[in-house]
Amino acid sequence: MITLRKSQERGFADHGWLQSLHSFSFADYHDPAHMGFGPLRVINEDRVAPGAGFGTHGHRDMEIISYVLDGELAHKDSIGNGSVIRPGDVQRMSAGSGVRHSEFNHARDRTTHFLQIWIEPNLTGIAPSYEEKRISDADKQGRLRLIASPDGADGSVRIHQDARLYVSRLAAGDSLAAELAVGRLGYLHLVRGALTVNGLRLDGGDAAKISDERRLSIAAAEESELLLFDLPATH
Repeated sequence: MITLRKSQERGFADHGWLQSLHSFSFADYHDPAHMGFGPLRVINEDRVAPGAGFGTHGHRDMEIISYVLDGELAHKDSIGNGSVIRPGDVQRMSAGSGVRHSEFNHARDRTTHFLQIWIEPNLTGIAPSYEEKRISDADKQGRLRLIASPDGADGSVRIHQDARLYVSRLAAGDSLAAELAVGRLGYLHLVRGALTVNGLRLDGGDAAKISDERRLSIAAAEESELLLFDLPATH
């Protein structure tokens, strides 16, 4: 079964310096029908104005993945990490027993556009940790490139959950197939472009909730970028 989640149905918050689209209930946006999917709890599509950002704040017991689409995002945390992530970078922070961090767009004239993803861990109270990896455009062109996994396979960042996150960039006319094991869930978020999954049309910002489907056939109608989550049904 595949259930579409259209882009325009997402929650929206405009804070002036931040515009955010929420795929699942978050902050002041609450929808009992969209509280998460398996352990996937948050996908926020954020646009941060030049010279603005998230001041120092805390998290606990959450796997937080940031994926920059345009611009730059400066990260600083209470466990000694400081870096700037750019398009193609994948950042993972395991909040564990508690961590504080800030995220800023220091550019004077360029908005930072990124996805913030939260996945509930299968271990709580662990020591917080941080990791980032660079994934080239060529490495995700025309294929599903693993970028987060429980074992750090294929150069992916390591998360504390039996979940895998893939990214792919497709040219118009490209297609690919994916397999889901029995009892697994899939969640496809179309970052940009237009494609079909098992014949169903998705446009930029749309998503597909997938259950009881063993095989996915994905075909791009135009240049597209997607995220595909392979998730446990329980967590």
